[in-house]
Amino acid sequence: MEKVLGVDIGGTKIRLGIINSSGQILYEEKIPTNIPLYPYLEENIMRILAEHPDVQAIGIGTHGFVDPKQGKVIYSADTLPGWSNTPVKEWLEKATGKRVEVENDANVVALAEAKFGAAQGLNRVVVLTLGTGLGGGVLWDGKLLSGGPHGGAAELGHMILHPNGVTCACGRLGCSEMYVSGTALERRIKEAGLHMSPPELFQQATTNPSAQKVVDGFTTDLALVISSLQAVFDMEMVIIGGGVSEAAAMWMEELQQKLETGLLNPVEVEVARFENDAGILGAALLVL
Repeated sequence: MEKVLGVDIGGTKIRLGIINSSGQILYEEKIPTNIPLYPYLEENIMRILAEHPDVQAIGIGTHGFVDPKQGKVIYSADTLPGWSNTPVKEWLEKATGKRVEVENDANVVALAEAKFGAAQGLNRVVVLTLGTGLGGGVLWDGKLLSGGPHGGAAELGHMILHPNGVTCACGRLGCSEMYVSGTALERRIKEAGLHMSPPELFQQATTNPSAQKVVDGFTTDLALVISSLQAVFDMEMVIIGGGVSEAAAMWMEELQQKLETGLLNPVEVEVARFENDAGILGAALLVL
């Protein structure tokens, strides 16, 4: 049975997993994201390949704008300094002698959920990954909507949500990822004068009015994002993944209430079936 390495590169951590063709994770590890990123990534991949020589190919999902044809990171903002313009596929294929495919991280989550997870059998799906930023993946008639002349297709986190709002890492004002992401939640908590982590915020929202107000702002903005996306894609399902989705049981009901009045038509909203494993599974699917 074929074995491949799936790599999920985020702003704070990198997950690496060996996966077989039926989607089983045979080995997995998590390392912190270190800068400069490329030599560190290559070193860790070479280490894993030395331990698992039967790995046949490597799939990589990364934060940032990606040209999947060239396997090159076009742009990655300040989340991953120096990562822009890195020809990941070319360099890694040369170093490893194996086939390498590269795609945006939220796109690979969409692949994983469509193949093995919450969106099995569906044709039009929008995935939102709420982590360091807000990633977007769109499955359009069963195919991944990706690439584009600047590698920026389905960069849903950079739709303007609040004109002249908070400055985004991309340099513009009011991008949706500045309101709907793990980093955005941390900023909202700080601005409210609270001293707690996002998971604690959701836990305390039922008893603490200040915490509830932050959660209300977050769910209102997330509902707005979903409503705007529905007007463009008329999707069958929205899947929410990334670190913030781990606490979804505590805020999903509130989001659903806001969507009832905000949507043109009802749409199913589900939490990513694989939560944090979706990134490595989807990356593996690029080469399986």
